Amino acid sequence: MPNREEKRNLETIPVGSLGIIALKGCAPLAEQVDNYLVKWRAERESEHKESLAFSGYMRDSYLLETKVPRFGSGEAKGMIMESVRGTDLYLLVDVLNYSQTYSLSGHENHMSPDDHFQDLKRVIAAVGGKARRITVIMPFLYESRQHKRTARESLDCALALQELVAMGVDNIITFDAHDPRVQNAIPLHGFETVQPAYQFIKGLLRHVKNLQIDADHMMIISPDEGGMGRAIYIANVLGLDMGMFYKRRDYTRIVDGRNPIVAHEFLGSSVEGKDMIIIDDMISSGESVLEVAAALKQRKANKIFVFATFGLFTSGLERFDKAYEDGIIDKILTTNLIYQTPDLLSREWYINCDLSKYIAYIIDTLNHDSSISDLLNPNERIQNIVARYKAGELE
Repeated sequence: MPNREEKRNLETIPVGSLGIIALKGCAPLAEQVDNYLVKWRAERESEHKESLAFSGYMRDSYLLETKVPRFGSGEAKGMIMESVRGTDLYLLVDVLNYSQTYSLSGHENHMSPDDHFQDLKRVIAAVGGKARRITVIMPFLYESRQHKRTARESLDCALALQELVAMGVDNIITFDAHDPRVQNAIPLHGFETVQPAYQFIKGLLRHVKNLQIDADHMMIISPDEGGMGRAIYIANVLGLDMGMFYKRRDYTRIVDGRNPIVAHEFLGSSVEGKDMIIIDDMISSGESVLEVAAALKQRKANKIFVFATFGLFTSGLERFDKAYEDGIIDKILTTNLIYQTPDLLSREWYINCDLSKYIAYIIDTLNHDSSISDLLNPNERIQNIVARYKAGELE
């Protein structure tokens, strides 16, 4: 691979001194991102390094110290422990990290997405408008599943975006938004939804040997009509066929507030003897994706791999263990963009796709006010890694 794989050649002046704030629960990811940035900036040669515009360019760490202490009642306040005046700030937040706790009247309370979002606003409020620019990197977009109104109900995602923008946030970067059209709520501000397609393909090719990546031996599957875009993209980039399931629902009954699914119906050509890649934005309980995998196995599919940007595993890992034992799934790939339990990381069927380097590229490039278009379109990188895999060059 050429040198661009390591560090980007950025010739422009930084927008401001770089500062990264990791909200509670996002520290491990932010530390990895910080390590890349420190390394690249130490190596990057620039004749302007000594000039005023580059002051604070090379540091031992770009992470700023913040605190969100809580009172006994559970109320809190955001505090920033160092100056952020004129800083180009990047705030990283994982709203799904339920492992974080705080004390509420003597009880241990696990942080909900609402708690994390409120803490994010507290830290932005503590900045007090002194930063040069504020970018929020929120891999799982808060309330993104509540993206459209179908009855008398709240539009939480749109409200959250408008709230952030009203507080002075300039750009919001998220990964694989459930519906990117929520950005219509903030049409005059930056909103990027990033697809980790390259990282999934790299993760699969690094861990699974002897795959034949062609239309006769492999197929991409969308588990529902909503995720067609993702599946079509990967199918086109890899030159594979695509199939799709749709949920047949019983509209005469309502169970837990929705019409129950009667069956998953398949649309597409024969899957017999082919390896399957099921791609979705998230695995919540996992019921849906395992039903789809079982339906493919009934149709005599070969190996089954699942790509999902966010692995929530809200009902535990037991059903996945059983599906793996029964030969229904071979590997599940999710990212480190949200909290992963040690149990999950230890599973034989699990492949972790690390996105810290990718986030570091995005921050580095944006801090220099350069275009991230090439980072958002991974087609070339995917073709390179597939070619290396076929040539037996991948370690």
